[in-house]
Amino acid sequence: MTESVLEVIGVTKKVRGRTLVDDVSFAVKKGEICGFLGPNGAGKTTLIRLLTGLIVPTSGELRIAGVNVQKERKTALGKIGAMVESPVFFPYLSGRKNLLNLARLHPELKGKRAREERVKDVLSLVGLAGRGDDKVGTYSLGMKQRLGIAQALLGRPEVVILDEPANGLDPLGMRELRELILSLRDQFGLTFFVSSHLLDELQQICSRLVVIREGKLLWQGETRELVLRAGADGRLEDAFVELVRG
Repeated sequence: MTESVLEVIGVTKKVRGRTLVDDVSFAVKKGEICGFLGPNGAGKTTLIRLLTGLIVPTSGELRIAGVNVQKERKTALGKIGAMVESPVFFPYLSGRKNLLNLARLHPELKGKRAREERVKDVLSLVGLAGRGDDKVGTYSLGMKQRLGIAQALLGRPEVVILDEPANGLDPLGMRELRELILSLRDQFGLTFFVSSHLLDELQQICSRLVVIREGKLLWQGETRELVLRAGADGRLEDAFVELVRG
């Protein structure tokens, strides 16, 4: 049986008397691309902040590759790469220099040479090897998103969390992003957890989905199972709307 590399176990988060995430449990297996869906205000951002260690749960447990995020935060977060919302880089520095600065945050990349080699590798992986020395201010939005994924890959993570990665991209940019995610999954067995409102894109890349509403788990399972709810020729968007309205 394939091991789970991302586990959310009975997680609740309360803030000033409000319950933002309510007893949510699910797991994502190694090598899966899992979509994370929910209406606005469903608690998706809160759960991503919990997974990336930015906030702590009121109760429950989060595990990355079997490591408890609360108890062994540094070790667990070393197994995650994340691009949350739009990536922010210094526009007056090159893509390479931006990544070299960020590589200093990874203690496993010891020394200048190790950081330079890893930055060279990730630029190549995301298709920016030929533009690494250009200023980020000259990059298209799609290139900035790919640079954001390069940043997420610096620490050789087992799980990559992407929050709205295709927002604002044109059709070509969305296709390039989709192909990049699939390629990284196929080449390295990376696991992706992708939050997005672009349901047609998720339908093309995600084998599994987790849906929440009002902080509670509403549905989890294979993408095709949910799509079939909308009929043989249905779309994920139709099935999702039917689910959250029900």
